[in-house]
Amino acid sequence: MKLILTQEVAGLGGPGDVVEVRDGYGRNFLVPRGYAIAWTKGGEKQVATIKRAQDARTVRDLGHAQEIKKEIEKLSVTLPARAGAAGRLFGSVTAADVVSAVTRAGGPKLDKRRLQLGNGIKSLGKHQVPVVLHPDVTATIPLEVVEG
Repeated sequence: MKLILTQEVAGLGGPGDVVEVRDGYGRNFLVPRGYAIAWTKGGEKQVATIKRAQDARTVRDLGHAQEIKKEIEKLSVTLPARAGAAGRLFGSVTAADVVSAVTRAGGPKLDKRRLQLGNGIKSLGKHQVPVVLHPDVTATIPLEVVEG
């Protein structure tokens, strides 16, 4: 089955790539989750649009990644969250929450899929959130989760 990826899929490719996968994998996993669309001649035209959108979001090169890293690491990011008596959060802080907090703090726009949060942040206090900007550059966002 021939598909056009709309998002980055580990071990397969990035947005706009045309890939050949087994029918079941494409039909049951990639297409229903929105990771890919069926390849057609008309869909081939969408590849250019997907590539342009990806280029606007991605880091251009190693030097640009290092500039963004310096900008991120000098930020002071504070995120208010509701918490119980023992400092445990009701729910958790997600990657989208961190990205919006960085933007509000005056930082660059980041792709939430680049953050490495694991299962999220579940307690008040200071946290270090790694973000992969480039295969060779990983920045750390200094995040403080406060009662809010």
